[in-house]
This record gives sequence, structure tokens and C-alpha cells, in this order.
Amino acid sequence: MARIVGVDYGTKKCGVSATDSMQIIVTAIDTFPTTELFQFFQKYMKEEDVEKVVFGKPAHKDGTSTYLQEHIDIFVVKLSKEFPDLDIDFQDERMTSVEAKSIILQSGIRKSKRRDKNLVDKISAVLILQKYLGHI
Repeated sequence: MARIVGVDYGTKKCGVSATDSMQIIVTAIDTFPTTELFQFFQKYMKEEDVEKVVFGKPAHKDGTSTYLQEHIDIFVVKLSKEFPDLDIDFQDERMTSVEAKSIILQSGIRKSKRRDKNLVDKISAVLILQKYLGHI
């Protein structure tokens, strides 16, 4: 089996997570500036066998897409051109940032570290992928 990568896409930063090769465990990889996300995929795809990328689908409470979906769609087209055999899917990401902040708070991490938005983005990427896999 190959890995599945999860992305919490933002206009400035993106949190990235991935499964193990058996698609059982989801681990946070890192947070990257959005301008460097494509280069990350180019490097990661050379090193790892990846079958699918799951992007968080940003939506309002009523289910309609946010402005961010257009940015994600543009990135997906670029990624699909570079990796035509790669499957791409989406997972509702509503409330993942709130859940991530709650997890961080409950973990007992120092207050200064809890303010780190990169940590929230990484955990959000993990939650997106876990939800997609049905772990939650």
C-alpha cells in the first residue's frame, strides 16, 4: 500500500500529515508556507510512495464553500498536472481548528507553545486525514 497525505490548506501556511504505508496511523509532517507546498510535494513524492492527497474542504456552517476553495482548486490542478496518477479527494474540515486547539489545551503543552499557529495547522491536517479514514 501507499501513503495518503492530508493537507490543511491556508493562504499563508499549510499543515501536512500522512499515513504510514499500511494507512493505519496518521502523523503530522510539518507546516509549510503555502508558496513552498508544491516543492514539498515534488520532493516527498520522490521519497515516498503516495497514492492519494486529501485536502480539507473549507466550508461555512451552512455547507457552502469559502473563498479558500478557489485557491485549493488552483493548487489541485497544478498538482494533478505534475502527478497525473495521483488521486485527490476532499474532507470537510469544519471545526478542525477548534478541535486542534482543544487537543493542544488538553495535552498540557506550555502556554507559549499553545499559541503556535503551526502546531494548530499540523494537528488540523492530522484530524482531516483521520476523519477521511474514518478514525474519528
